[in-house]
Amino acid sequence: MRGQFVRGMLALLAFAVAAPAQSPAVFLTDGTRLDVREYEVVDDRVRYFSSERGQWEEVPVAIVDLERTNVYNRSRRAEFEQRQAEERRERLAERRARTELHSVPLDDGVYYLRGQEPVPVEQVFYEVDRSTGRSFLNVIAPMPVIAGKRTLSIKGLSASMVTTDEKPAFYIRLDSFSRFGISRIEPERKKDRRIVQQIYTVPRSDEQFEAQDEIEIFRQQLAPLVYKVWPVEPLAAGEYAIVDFTPGESDLRVWAFSHRPGGQAEAR
Repeated sequence: MRGQFVRGMLALLAFAVAAPAQSPAVFLTDGTRLDVREYEVVDDRVRYFSSERGQWEEVPVAIVDLERTNVYNRSRRAEFEQRQAEERRERLAERRARTELHSVPLDDGVYYLRGQEPVPVEQVFYEVDRSTGRSFLNVIAPMPVIAGKRTLSIKGLSASMVTTDEKPAFYIRLDSFSRFGISRIEPERKKDRRIVQQIYTVPRSDEQFEAQDEIEIFRQQLAPLVYKVWPVEPLAAGEYAIVDFTPGESDLRVWAFSHRPGGQAEAR
């Protein structure tokens, strides 16, 4: 007997949780709303289970606004099913993220996701070329300001890592982040280098402004200090890099890759 009572109470609690989510109702022709658990039309009567009194009741169908009642409940049911679908998608995305996290190597670094296999992308070190001339900077003033310029570049015209997916995805696991993203880098054949970033310094204030060709990306956080990133639009063939830097601090970390859509991925 006690077991039946407990099961009955659990059923009532489950109903109490589910009822507000769907909120079915019967509307009378005078505008009165009856909160119900369910209802049905039987001949010239409308039978409903009253949420307020917890029992079956009935009223003449003539005093029920069936059109409003049916439209309202179909709409509420559709909203409820949509919320359930969204919650299922969120739970699935969370499970996938947890599963994906196990695929990210434990060592700090950047990894290209080749198929289902994360392949390490080598970090490359940059060189600073201080401009011997001066360049014009029109950033904070209506009149051009003469500023110093530094060019941050990496050696060689192409990277050893080659990606081929239209939208290559990368895992990033680092001990700290500043501002990271994907940038297109420009080969300069004359000096056998790829330009990653230009830094302009404003005279007197010593303010710095970094300039790089950043690509719009998606960022998915899998865990603290662990991200998955990929471009919003398909990448054109060329030279790119995962770049992390602190604005105004002259620090830069670079992981370069060549992109050849439709080709064969490799790490030369």
